[in-house]
Amino acid sequence: MSARTTEETGAGSKDPAGRAARKREQTGWYFYDFACSVYSTSVLTVFLGPYLTAVAKAAADAEGFVHPLGVPVRAGSFFAYTVSASVITAVLLMPLVGALADRTGRKKPLLAAAAYTGAAATAGMFFLGGDRYLLGGLLLIVANASLAVSMVLYNAYLPQIAEPDERDTVSSRGWAFGYTSGAFVLVLNLVLYQGHESFGLSEGTAVRICLASAGLWWGAFAIIPLRRLRDRAVVREPGAAAVGTGWKQLVATLKDMRRHPLTLSFLLAYLIYNDGVQTVISQASVYGSEELELEQSTLIVAVLLVQVLAVAGALGMGRLARVYGAKRTILGSLAAWTLTLAAGYFLPARTPVWFFALAAMIGLVLGGSQALSRSLFSHLVPAGKEAEYFSAYEISDRGVSWVGPLVFGLTYQLTGSYRDAIISLVVFFALGFVLLARVPVRRAIEAAGNPVPERI
Repeated sequence: MSARTTEETGAGSKDPAGRAARKREQTGWYFYDFACSVYSTSVLTVFLGPYLTAVAKAAADAEGFVHPLGVPVRAGSFFAYTVSASVITAVLLMPLVGALADRTGRKKPLLAAAAYTGAAATAGMFFLGGDRYLLGGLLLIVANASLAVSMVLYNAYLPQIAEPDERDTVSSRGWAFGYTSGAFVLVLNLVLYQGHESFGLSEGTAVRICLASAGLWWGAFAIIPLRRLRDRAVVREPGAAAVGTGWKQLVATLKDMRRHPLTLSFLLAYLIYNDGVQTVISQASVYGSEELELEQSTLIVAVLLVQVLAVAGALGMGRLARVYGAKRTILGSLAAWTLTLAAGYFLPARTPVWFFALAAMIGLVLGGSQALSRSLFSHLVPAGKEAEYFSAYEISDRGVSWVGPLVFGLTYQLTGSYRDAIISLVVFFALGFVLLARVPVRRAIEAAGNPVPERI
């Protein structure tokens, strides 16, 4: 049994005061994307992968292996394995926090705790130097897990602050806000990194400042959503289950989802294809630096190009969804992702122009595929279960994925080739496409007890 709000969520308010309150919350909601996306862009996508890989190599033995907890790991795989470890941590926490938020209605204090834990861990990356690869791994695990938990709570607000027909647009605007901030801060990072000598800084110090600044940005702009979003009171229904431990709560959530098999079918498809998306995001800079032998400045410009085009892509695909429906638009983006990876496999080394072309392809489909997936899933969640269901959804989001990085890392460890590692991700998009195509979305929304938008 679920906890239910004691008032209308605000998403369906028709009076002017209700609309104004809803718009105020929506604006605040956008700003959490504005706050935390800098971490996903500057830290996870650009700087931390190559830098932590270099730190691990500095600590490696003569054969190129480091030994965390006594386990031999190729230094080039350490970053990918650490991302996977962060997701294991997140999986333990997300269902617990999601269920707690639904049963108490106190999303905001939980969001604040997660946001500022992640921001503090990211700011602490300033101290990642020398051969401190273990410190880097620990901070990455804490920051990634905190981001994942905060996004469970953030996403769970979407059904409460937007009417069904608004959600594609609101979700797309949130992503656009995030990519805008990511692009802006990345320009500042590029100026600092490229001109580090004129600032009297070493290259490593400049990177560490860029990493830490993302944490400061995250913490500063998180204040806006925490002031504007509001908690809804809930009434505990008789027989509602108590919150369990992480794995126990995840199992309980998945058991509850069995009552909504079509929602579960969509979630399975999403987890598979988005694991591929997130792995590309988190490993692209490693692929560019290690396999294509591109300079860090080239990688920064490429990611900046992704951010700029992702804003247009998110808003543009939101408009396409209004014409063709979210499901068809997502399926088109998955086909584009498959072609992009195939092109990436054949990129020549030391040729920035082709890497920029690849970045442009990624940018045009990245934001829209993520934004529309989030809004589509929000229609499939039973009322009162938002945070709990989004805890399962968030297992693969914002660079927090585990199967993809594990496949990527294992492929590199076995073959020694990042080209083989990147092409191994095609299976995630192909399988996700097939599974999503089989989901009857309208029937799934009706089965969840929610109103069906005119175009879905």
